[in-house]
Amino acid sequence: MTPRYTRRGPAVAGLALVLLAGAHPATAEVRRLVVAARQEVLGGDYEKLSGSVELELDPSHPANAVIVDLDRAPRNARGRVEASADFMVLRPRRPPARGSTALLEVSNRGGKAVLPYFTRAAWSRDPTTDAEFGDRLLMRQGLTLIWVGWQFDVPRQGDLLRLRAPIASDAGRPIEGLVRSDWTVERPTTTLPLAHRDHVAYPVADPQHADNVLTVRSSRLGPREIVPRDRWRFARLEDGRLVDDPRHVHLAGGFQPGKIYELVYRAQDPVVVGIGLAAVRDIVSWARHDPRSEFAVTAAIGVGISQSGRFLRHFLYQGFNTDEAGRKVFDGMLIHTAGAGRGSFNHRFAQPSRDAHRFSAFFYPTDLFPFTSRTQTDPETGLADGLLARSEDRPAHRPKIFFTNTGYEYWGRAASLIHTSPDGRADVAPLPNERLYHLAGGQHFIGSFPPSAWERAGQAYRGNPLDFLVTMRALLVRLVEWVVDDRTPPASAYPTLAAGTLVPIGALKFPRLPDATAPSVIHQAHRVDYGPRWPAGIITREPPGIGAPFPALVSQVDADGNEVAGVRGVELRAPLATYTPWQLRGGGGIDAGELTDFLGTYVPFPRTDAERQRWTDSRQSLDRRYADKRAYLETAARAAESLAAAGLLLREDVPKVLERAEQHWDWIMSR
Repeated sequence: MTPRYTRRGPAVAGLALVLLAGAHPATAEVRRLVVAARQEVLGGDYEKLSGSVELELDPSHPANAVIVDLDRAPRNARGRVEASADFMVLRPRRPPARGSTALLEVSNRGGKAVLPYFTRAAWSRDPTTDAEFGDRLLMRQGLTLIWVGWQFDVPRQGDLLRLRAPIASDAGRPIEGLVRSDWTVERPTTTLPLAHRDHVAYPVADPQHADNVLTVRSSRLGPREIVPRDRWRFARLEDGRLVDDPRHVHLAGGFQPGKIYELVYRAQDPVVVGIGLAAVRDIVSWARHDPRSEFAVTAAIGVGISQSGRFLRHFLYQGFNTDEAGRKVFDGMLIHTAGAGRGSFNHRFAQPSRDAHRFSAFFYPTDLFPFTSRTQTDPETGLADGLLARSEDRPAHRPKIFFTNTGYEYWGRAASLIHTSPDGRADVAPLPNERLYHLAGGQHFIGSFPPSAWERAGQAYRGNPLDFLVTMRALLVRLVEWVVDDRTPPASAYPTLAAGTLVPIGALKFPRLPDATAPSVIHQAHRVDYGPRWPAGIITREPPGIGAPFPALVSQVDADGNEVAGVRGVELRAPLATYTPWQLRGGGGIDAGELTDFLGTYVPFPRTDAERQRWTDSRQSLDRRYADKRAYLETAARAAESLAAAGLLLREDVPKVLERAEQHWDWIMSR
C-alpha cells in the first residue's frame, strides 16, 4: 500500500508554532511542539507526525531537583532551562471511543524497535511502507506510538532521535571532571575511539594533563598495568598519517587482542544528561493532560528494550513517574532485557550508551543496588533502598510493570537480583503491580534461523534462534488489557530458590554435549565506590573502587541442557535442540573462557542413536523422542495450545509458530 502525503513541510511547522507558542504551559514543561512533517499511513488509518519538542525546566521545582547539574545550566528570561528533542508519533485517525492509550518506546540509542519486536515489521527508523508496519498488532490495539529523543550523544546520523541539552558551568566557568573509556580488543588495531559504539565522546580537555592515564589488564578484576605515556597519544590515522584528535587514542605498536584497555582522562563541559528523563516524563504528561496536544491520550505505557529498559528502571528509581503537577505519568511499563541494571542516565559526564557485561563495559554506574522493587537492606553496607522506594508515599503512582528477561540476562546481566535478597539466600516476591517473566532459553536478541555456515563450530552454532518474540507479542496485549481493562495478566514465571530452579552456576546440571561446555564464569554486580561526591551524581574516583560482588544465580536445566524455569516456548516444550543463553568467546587466547556479550549457543539433537554415539552426546536422539515428523508436529501443536490457553501465545500466532516448528524439523533432518 502506497501512503498518501498530506500537509507537510514548513507550512505545517509554522502552524504548530503559532498554535503552541502563544500559550505558556501552566505545569507541563513542553513549551511547544513543532510538527515538521505529517504523513497519512496505513491507508489513512494512522497519521505520522515528526519534528521537535521544545522543553523548559524549572530548576527550583521539586520534581526536577534530582536532575544533576540542572541548577548549573543556562536559564532564559523566565528562569527556566531550555532543551529540545526530536520526536515521532503514529496516531490513530479514529481513536477508540474510550480514547487512545500511548505506547512510548524509550528509544535504544536513537532507534526504533517496537514495530519489529511486536508487529513482525521490517526494521526502519522512519516507518512508511506496509513491510515497515508488519501485521499492525499495535495499531489493531488502537495505540498511539510515541518516540522522543532523550540521549544527547547518539551517533551523528540524521535519522536517529536526539536530545539537545545544555552544558553545565560553574557560574560561567567551565566544569572539568574525569571520564573513562574501556575496550575489550577483538582484533589488532592501533587506534580506538573514546566513544562507546560510535557515539559522540567527550573530548579530552588537555591532552597533556597528568590525570590522563591508559592501562591494560588481562581479566575483569586483574591488576592494571600503566602504559608508558610516551607510547600513546590522543590521535587517529588519516590517510596513513597520524593526526591529533581529542576523541581518539593511538598506541604505538598497537592494542593487543584479548586484553582490556582502559583510559581515564580529563574532560570539560558536561551536558545535563538527566534532562532526558524529564523529556520522557513531560511529553507523556503533555499528551495526557494538555489541551493543545497533537496526540491526546487517556493512558500511557512505556516500553524499553535493553538499554532503554534500564532507562525505565532508572526513571522509576529516581521518581520520574510523577510529573510536575503531581500526576502519574505511565500507567504501565514493559521493561525488557534490562536485567538488574539502571544506567548512566543522570550524573555528571554520564555516557548513556555504556552498559555492563562480563567481559566488556566494566563497572560503569549500571548494576548498582537496589535491584528489587521492594526495599531491602544490603548486608555489606547497611544501606536500605528499593527501586520503588521513592514512590512509597504515592503507591497509586506505581505503574503496572512487566519485567521480561531472557536466560542471557541471568548469565550476563545479573537478573536474578531483581527477585532475590542481596545475599542471594531468599526469594523476594514481586509487588502486586508487577509480573516477572523469564523467557527460558533465550539469548539477548533472537539469532538467525537457519544459522549460517560461518556460525557453526562442530555440532554447535554460535547464536541462539529461540523465538521469544511470539511470547512478547502476547505479553504486550496482556499488559494493555491490564492497564486499560484491569484484566488480570498471567502469573509471574521465573526461577526461584524455593522451587529449586534458581541455582549458582556450580550447581548447574549441564549435560555432556558435543562442542558446548558450560561456563565457569558469570557476570556479577559489585559494590562500587565512585568517590565521596557520588550521592550528588559526581564521579571523582576513576577507575572506581570495586567491593564485594552480589551473588548471581541462573535457571537450572533439564537433561537436554534447556532451562526448566519461566515461560518455556514451543522450542523447549517440543524440543529439537539445546538452546543455551550463553556463548563462550573461545579461541586460544586468555579470554577463551569468558562470556560473549548477548549471544547464546544452539546445539541440535542427534537425529539417530548412531549420531549420538559418534558425537558422545548424552541427549536422547530425535528418532527416540518422536516416531516421525507427524508425531513431532502433534507434540508442538499441543505445546502451542497450552501456551495460548495460558495467555502466553496469541491465537493468531499459533499457525506461524507451528510453521516455524515444521521448518525447524525439516532443516535439522536435511542439514
